Amino acid sequence: MNMKTKTILALLTGSLSFALLPSVATAQSMSPMKAKVDSFTDSFAVRVYPANPYEHRIRIEVKVYDKDFRPIKAVVSPAEFTLGSNFSRPVTVLVPFEGENNRKVRICTEAIPFPGQKSTIKAQICGKYLGTRLQ
Repeated sequence: MNMKTKTILALLTGSLSFALLPSVATAQSMSPMKAKVDSFTDSFAVRVYPANPYEHRIRIEVKVYDKDFRPIKAVVSPAEFTLGSNFSRPVTVLVPFEGENNRKVRICTEAIPFPGQKSTIKAQICGKYLGTRLQ
């Protein structure tokens, strides 16, 4: 092989290798993913920030579960909304202690497919939160 052929072959190999590198994956997110909250009342509040890293808008639903992923009654404001591309927004969650001094919950952000979309996958991301009732 001559020098010109080797150079072209090296450039093609390098270009192909670069093209095959894994791309940066974006995923729906929420922050904070973990928090400890102290409260003097019969409930505790957590503010979470669901985010949309995609280039298109998504529909979001925020749900609250106990530590074993059983749904619990909590006040979520707003519970459902549309989130624009590369945007986040605050959501306030009010969780009752239900007679306990400590309550572990999971707050989950779920992306709901728009009607008529081909995808029926529901993406979900959950954070862990601990509420402690101070006396």
